[in-house]
Amino acid sequence: MTGLLQHVELSIQNRRLLQGGDRVLVAVSGGLDSMALLHVLHQVATRHRWRLTVAHFNHRLRGRAGDADENLVRRAAAALKLPFVAGRADVKDFARQSKLSIEMAARKLRHEFLVRTARQRKISGIALAHHADDQVELFFLRLLRGAGGEGLAGMKWRSASPADARVALVRPLLDCGKDELQAFARENKIRFRDDATNSCTDLLRNRIRHELLPLLRKKYQPGLNQTVLRLMEIVGAESELVGTMAESFCRRRGDESQIKSGKRKVESGKSETPHVVSYSFDELPPAFQRRVLHRHLLELGLAADFELVEKLRETPGRPVSVGAGLAVVRDPAGRLKLQTQSPDNFNAGQLAAVLAGRAGGMAFGGRKFRWAVKPFNGTRGSAFARPRRDRRPPRQTEFFDADRVGGKITLRHWRPGDRFQPIGLKSLVKLQDLFTNAKIPRARRRELAVAVARSGEIFWVEGLRIGEAFKLTPRTKRRLVWRWQCLAGP
Repeated sequence: MTGLLQHVELSIQNRRLLQGGDRVLVAVSGGLDSMALLHVLHQVATRHRWRLTVAHFNHRLRGRAGDADENLVRRAAAALKLPFVAGRADVKDFARQSKLSIEMAARKLRHEFLVRTARQRKISGIALAHHADDQVELFFLRLLRGAGGEGLAGMKWRSASPADARVALVRPLLDCGKDELQAFARENKIRFRDDATNSCTDLLRNRIRHELLPLLRKKYQPGLNQTVLRLMEIVGAESELVGTMAESFCRRRGDESQIKSGKRKVESGKSETPHVVSYSFDELPPAFQRRVLHRHLLELGLAADFELVEKLRETPGRPVSVGAGLAVVRDPAGRLKLQTQSPDNFNAGQLAAVLAGRAGGMAFGGRKFRWAVKPFNGTRGSAFARPRRDRRPPRQTEFFDADRVGGKITLRHWRPGDRFQPIGLKSLVKLQDLFTNAKIPRARRRELAVAVARSGEIFWVEGLRIGEAFKLTPRTKRRLVWRWQCLAGP
């Protein structure tokens, strides 16, 4: 038995991913990772009496290439004498109708197919081929998007399917590197197909995979996988602990009538977290407060993004808008309540500003803006993207070609139909699609500030990349330094 087979078998046993005699649905795309997983599980299945079924989902995004993937998986299942189930859907059409990104639409349809197949065949576990390199990519993807501890912990070895919590997703390869899977495929002469879209750097995940991670491994940390996986394990364990304590706090706090003077004593011998539950909400550590509010927001069916949590945490009694005509408010005990509010003039304001002189400032939408126009020598090789003295700019700072932006700008909020071309993209795309891909909650989208240039084009959107047409280039003569910050509430 090869080292990979032994390692995966021990991981499954030690982490109790599968039990003897289990029926297992193996999700196989036809790529290296899933084909390796299929052969690994097949080679050790007999000893554990696992009954495998192969499932493949055709997204109908790649034409003949997608059909070839399906045929490869079908033939592999037949060669191993395993049952095979295929599913198909028009992901593009579904994404358009559901107003989702292609990636999110594909994920939703794929999981629904896998769960539906598992139910029909009375299978309780679905095996997925996510591996260590996927974890590292996910870590940096979420880090760049500002995820908290729960998000940075990455994928779990075993978790509930997003399509049906009664069906488990298991990931037996989660600590195996891509190079190990490649070596296993070579040794066992396993055929697989490469997906050409994995090399397209228009997607942030692919840029992380092909540009950021190779640079970090070459210049900074050769053992990047091991370092990041260890960090994810630590962050995940600590996040899980805080989550468990927050749940205990919320459960034991009882009804408002039981709270006196903002505190509630814990019954002796009945609390797993007595040193935390006995505190009032405002006495809890910030990390604990955030997790309690995060939990309450999810219970209310609201997206628990960081800025919303912070506004609620820092301003008790003050309603915070979460949508047209709807707000949420926190009481002193940390409970949240929904309130209706007048939808009149909901984020409809705008501010015209003249960038006259060398510097200035303005306030709009709860944010303070500072700007400055400076001469710029765009002939200094690769340094044109950011001058040497500004290599470490303060947070919430961007740089633009001042002449492209122009002397008159407009600050406003997102409007339906707005289009924007972030740096790196070749064409304009709907802001709504960019917000969806960045997983920005719907209520939050209406609060973000948008800056429009003299030409009428959007050159900056809060929380997204700068506009492609307004970036610094070797031809730039003057640069606009753009800084912003959120104003504290009263």
